[in-house]
Amino acid sequence: MKLSHDVTPRQGLQGTGTAFGTFGELLQGVLPGDGGDFLVTLPVARWSMATFRQDPAADGIAVRPVHKKKALQLAHLIAEEERRPVSGVLTVSSVIPEGKGLASSSADLVATARALAKTLGTPMPPARIERLLARIEPTDGVLYPGIVAFHHRAVRLRAVLGSLPAMTVVGIDEGGAVDTVAYNRIPKSFSTAQGYEYARLLDRLAAAVPRHDLAEVGRVATRSALMNQPLRYKRSLEPMREICREVGGLGVAVGHSGTTLGVLLDSRDPSCTRRAMEAARACAELAGGVAVYRTLSFPGVRAPAADPMLTA
Repeated sequence: MKLSHDVTPRQGLQGTGTAFGTFGELLQGVLPGDGGDFLVTLPVARWSMATFRQDPAADGIAVRPVHKKKALQLAHLIAEEERRPVSGVLTVSSVIPEGKGLASSSADLVATARALAKTLGTPMPPARIERLLARIEPTDGVLYPGIVAFHHRAVRLRAVLGSLPAMTVVGIDEGGAVDTVAYNRIPKSFSTAQGYEYARLLDRLAAAVPRHDLAEVGRVATRSALMNQPLRYKRSLEPMREICREVGGLGVAVGHSGTTLGVLLDSRDPSCTRRAMEAARACAELAGGVAVYRTLSFPGVRAPAADPMLTA
């Protein structure tokens, strides 16, 4: 006789999920026509980890720390979809600074979705995560490995661009914090010509990433940072560009909706450590606190053959 599936929560049953953060974006803007808002991710070795521990005696779901309200909201949405009793404690731990444009909130949410899925034994494919997260806030593309073009407002993958060799990012923080939801409500005043420039920049990245052309990646990142100045002005952008030139960096990446800026360096370069130390000293004089990040590589990720992004 075939036994029915037991879905009763058990004391002590728990699952853990993780997600990486990003150092801002390589590119962020608006595509022409109905292309919409998009960004291109720059994954870094900073993570958020979520653990959900079921407790049938608990009164619903609680989150720790208590300010992780978006993660709690997502846990409730998943519980509603499962249509079964779900109670326990969701614990979110992250080393990604909040409100800086480093995808901290997105990483929390993706890690939470994965933790609930493991605990409840329910499928959590990317399409489901996208659909759930779209009900909460604009979201970065951190649920996908590799460098991806992502429609953050619509919460939808546009394209997988591939993987890049590791880069070192010497970063500064201009201070303060940015509310991503509030920022994304601001109307974008880009012209049609700028929309087509963003499309060309996206095409350049789509060609550069599979070639591992870090110099071209740095040029596109710098151009995107400059084009973003009317929306989220970075007073340190020009000094950071000068530091980049002085140390022979690849370019400057920024948190387009955040407060961070960083000089990109090729980690494969034998002189990378020296260049990073020189950049860090110069950055310290510019902004005080300096943080060094390492970007993530995903050797198994390959970009499928595709038409230019302009017509995708």
